[in-house]
Amino acid sequence: MSIVSETTKSKSRLFEPLRIGPLHIDNRIVIAPMCQYSATEGTPGDWHLIHLGHLALSGAGLLIIEATAVEAEGRISPGDLGLYSDANEEGLARVLKATRAQSPIAIAMQLGHAGRKASSRAPWEGGKQIRPEEPGGWKAYAPSAVPHSPTEDAPIALDAAGLARVRDAFVAAARRAARLGIDGIEIHAAHGYLLHQFLSPIANHRTDEYGGSLENRLRFPLEVFDAVRKAFPADRPVWVRVSASDWVPGGWDLDSTVAFSQALKARGCAAIHVSSGGVSPQQAITLGAGYQVPFAERIKAEVGLPTIAVGLITEPRHAEAIVADGQADAVSLARAILYDPRWPWHAAAELGAQVKAPHQYWRSQPREFKDLFENAQFGAR
Repeated sequence: MSIVSETTKSKSRLFEPLRIGPLHIDNRIVIAPMCQYSATEGTPGDWHLIHLGHLALSGAGLLIIEATAVEAEGRISPGDLGLYSDANEEGLARVLKATRAQSPIAIAMQLGHAGRKASSRAPWEGGKQIRPEEPGGWKAYAPSAVPHSPTEDAPIALDAAGLARVRDAFVAAARRAARLGIDGIEIHAAHGYLLHQFLSPIANHRTDEYGGSLENRLRFPLEVFDAVRKAFPADRPVWVRVSASDWVPGGWDLDSTVAFSQALKARGCAAIHVSSGGVSPQQAITLGAGYQVPFAERIKAEVGLPTIAVGLITEPRHAEAIVADGQADAVSLARAILYDPRWPWHAAAELGAQVKAPHQYWRSQPREFKDLFENAQFGAR
């Protein structure tokens, strides 16, 4: 599957419509999945209704719901969103029904498992591990009994039954997502969480068929992808978010990411969402505007799958150049769109493009941008 440009009135490449497999996207601005640490036993409440609702009015082409745990033990924090119970599914159905009644935005979901980084406090509480014996804590699972930090409680190494349980949990969550009408699934294999832990030799010390060689370390993430792809409707795409580098000598690197992406492509993966880091406190990341874009550019060039670039992309003209120069097929915004939920409106104004907006807001456009908003239906699909 591939992203295919469609005709558009705009001269801006960032605002060209596109497709991720069978999924139509109005433009190439993606809202990245961003944990809110505000669910109750995995179930969203009013915060998620407000949060996702206002992001759905942003004018972006695709909204990816935050990392959603496939089992309770796979949550990063006690407040993480989940899709492992009927209550979780009912809560998300309420949020999605309200959001979709007001916005035509495509909505995907990131399914993941925290692995050894589970049972952690929310960032505003310091983000440190909650040990199993502490209130709200639980024992984490991982490829190997190696903690993320030497001072943390060691996780339980997944045995054959544990691997099957996690794989089945991804499948069950994918089926729930299908019932909810989710437009696409992003599998979380980045940022030091479980599937990334299997990929990285820093976290994966196994000596069985799931550890050691690159082929073996790819095995479980690929099994999970295959299972999710089979469980999710064929007319909706499944893709993967990766960390292209651990930023640690001897860790997971870009060459390995290319190999992983090629294996995913062969299995019907629709795109690669390219980030980096997260598996080790020893990471040494060199930050700068678009610092991860070269990773996406190489994957796009060597693998041929559509790529989504992310990482300190904050200025419209920078985002435009990334797409126009062929470095990536779309750009993903996280903190920038939390700070400015109308970022796509402002980008469209700067780049001479149009963006969808609810008619209740049409009168807000400045006079010099009188053609900024599309005269299009903005409501239930």
